[in-house]
Amino acid sequence: MARRFGWLTIVGVDFPNAPDRWPLEETYLSLEAEERSGAAGVTGDEQRTVLLADRALEDHERVLLRGGAGSGKTTLVQWLAVAAAREGSRVPFVLPVRRFAREGFPAPDDFLHAVRHPLADRAPEGWVVRTLLSGRALLLVDGIDEAPEKARGELRDRLRRLLRVFSGTGCLVTSRPSAVSEGWLSGGGLAEEDFVELSLAPMSRDQVTRFVRDWHSAARLDEQSRTPGPRERATLDEYEQRLLHSVRIYRELRQLATNPLMCGLICALNRDRSGSLPSGRKELYDAALEMLLQRRDPERDVLYADDVRLQQSTRERLLQKLAHAMLEEDASELTAERAVGILDAALPAMPAARAQGDGEKIFRHLLHRTGLLREGSGESVDFVHRTFQDYLAAKEIVARGRFPTLVDHAHRPEWEEVIRMAAAHARPEECAEFLERLLAPAPGLRRPQVNHRRLMAAACLDHVTELDPAVQQLVHDRTKNLVRPTTELAARGLGWVGPIVLELLPDPGQVPDDRQALLLALTATRVEDDAAIDYLARLRSRSAPAVRAELARGWRNFDTERYAQEIIAHLDPDGLYFPVADTAELAALRELGGRPRVQVAGVMRAEELTAGLRADGLTHLWLNAELPDTDVSWLSRFPRLRVLRVNPRLPRVRNVPEGVEITA
Repeated sequence: MARRFGWLTIVGVDFPNAPDRWPLEETYLSLEAEERSGAAGVTGDEQRTVLLADRALEDHERVLLRGGAGSGKTTLVQWLAVAAAREGSRVPFVLPVRRFAREGFPAPDDFLHAVRHPLADRAPEGWVVRTLLSGRALLLVDGIDEAPEKARGELRDRLRRLLRVFSGTGCLVTSRPSAVSEGWLSGGGLAEEDFVELSLAPMSRDQVTRFVRDWHSAARLDEQSRTPGPRERATLDEYEQRLLHSVRIYRELRQLATNPLMCGLICALNRDRSGSLPSGRKELYDAALEMLLQRRDPERDVLYADDVRLQQSTRERLLQKLAHAMLEEDASELTAERAVGILDAALPAMPAARAQGDGEKIFRHLLHRTGLLREGSGESVDFVHRTFQDYLAAKEIVARGRFPTLVDHAHRPEWEEVIRMAAAHARPEECAEFLERLLAPAPGLRRPQVNHRRLMAAACLDHVTELDPAVQQLVHDRTKNLVRPTTELAARGLGWVGPIVLELLPDPGQVPDDRQALLLALTATRVEDDAAIDYLARLRSRSAPAVRAELARGWRNFDTERYAQEIIAHLDPDGLYFPVADTAELAALRELGGRPRVQVAGVMRAEELTAGLRADGLTHLWLNAELPDTDVSWLSRFPRLRVLRVNPRLPRVRNVPEGVEITA
């Protein structure tokens, strides 16, 4: 298990003569996971407990972990598998859903064959069942969203039945956020079958800084193994400092650098482009594809690995064919035979590629020389990351003019990224017609699905370069009444639409009701654009606890210093806990003179907290995030501290100073 999963591929690391993978233990970044409970309501009682994601199974037997594309779900599965194998406490079974998505959840004796494990034929008969019966098994079910939507319910039911039979079995299931509904894996009232639901949190500023530094440290170690000169080492140091500065200063980079995949891409591109980075998601992927498809082999001095010579545009079009087939077939991987068949069908229309060989030869070239495909056991192939698959599929749809297909699927959450990127690639006339179709009546859909299509039209506006003003106005007119959320869940969900939603929301100064003001705050704090600060500033004078609590929570999504000055500094501190998720927020709150009530909402060490909290004003401290060390004797440095509020879902703290009351 350690050999199989103990390596991490960092997307975009393609130095000359460098390996394309790194030891997991040297590059793994411990991410944070959030557990929500309660509802904000009128009192602001919603709790967001922050845990270290890799410790989730220490406190919970069964976990459903949600995370967006590139958020680190699969890397976490690898880490848990390797840790369990090395400790010997549990036997980890890594079960990528894409391996058995169509066949259904396998029976225990078929676990190893279903995922095409190389040792499947050597396992003793009945060994998996005996391991499950002993309570030593750990099931790591990765990517439930990679099963076709119509098959997910059956997968869930089979998993439930298995866990009911083998009741002592630990289990982690990962999924994209919108692929399954809340409570999807609950056991119908049977507590022993219930799953705790966690969501991977976006990387904090501290984690981004740590990732950038670790990435460049790994790069320096590799260069040292090849004895570079001092100029190469100095250049890497310069790129690292320049990137750290850029991520702090430029909003576009801050918004992109929120998960390990995007951070890895940004680091690689920063080095590849000598510190000159593109802005925007589409531009970032364009640059990444240029690096991988055109410059990867020449700059690694890999010139004669095979005799296929293709331009970047040709390689990209061929990869688009594979990505589009996966999208149409609702599959996250293809058999090698199917991939070769797709390429054979495409080659007659592409003379430059056809001259280089047949589908089998071109397939092997794309697999081994582009860095975008990977081969699994059992003769299957998929993209190194779903994000690239979605991006390339969108380009192919635009190239073929298949916009009706996009419209037909626009109500499905798993198509959101494809639709956004298609709008970015479309020509102005195509994009205008596409958006008009999204806004048109759809008699065959339910009202929520129609609304989702129209909100997708609004979300696309943030990605288009040129669009008829009349169509822009039509989008505004058809969607403005959709952004009047009546529930907190709906209000939070509107944030994904993007900055355009701020133009559609009502004027906060014209909303007298605190309940409506809270719903506006819930939406605007989730629009990750600094333009939201101007909107939120018009809510900062509200006295309702729930509104103030939501405004205080929101600053992790924005520029720390600006949010502190324009929002945090103006909130009435009476009875309000001010959350801090990283050292940057600690420092900003300290600059404001500190606050009597502080909530630790991110994983931080004791020395960081003692340095950042003001000892002369702190009276109430709420630990709502896991501490690396449960010894809190350091709290004796805060003489005015009277109340320590500890979330009961966190490990119990010890060595609490005398005179400090502990409350849940």
